[in-house]
Amino acid sequence: MAFTDEFKSYNFSIYGQWLGVLSIFLCIALGIANIFHASLVIIFSIICIVEGLVIFFVEIPFFLKICPLTDRFTFFIKTFNNNLPRAGFYLAMALIQYFSCFVQVTSLLVPAIFLTFASISYACAAIKHQEFTASSTLGGTGIARQMFTSQV
Repeated sequence: MAFTDEFKSYNFSIYGQWLGVLSIFLCIALGIANIFHASLVIIFSIICIVEGLVIFFVEIPFFLKICPLTDRFTFFIKTFNNNLPRAGFYLAMALIQYFSCFVQVTSLLVPAIFLTFASISYACAAIKHQEFTASSTLGGTGIARQMFTSQV
């Protein structure tokens, strides 16, 4: 199924996944940019970089298969294969980045906002009882398989 067709499906887990992918880039880039502060912001920027790397494995499941990872880490990542756990996961990461504002308001606020939007998207999918669906563009089954199985 095409990228645009997935967005037209109104499945909030697809929106959450794409917001998560955007958060990967924001967390890594802005985490690196803020690592040069001479304050406690350094701690939050390192955490932000780590969050970006963890989100990478959560949102793009293909890399769980090709990267050599421990079984414990793989099990941890696979616990987020539903909408509600992902909503909580993203909310927890957003709160950590919001706490960085108590030290100093920096551009780490941007990943916090996008992580919040991803959390809201996954929460909406859970509230609407939408099945968790990973985008076919990112290595998931996509909406096409979900539509095919519902028609049979």
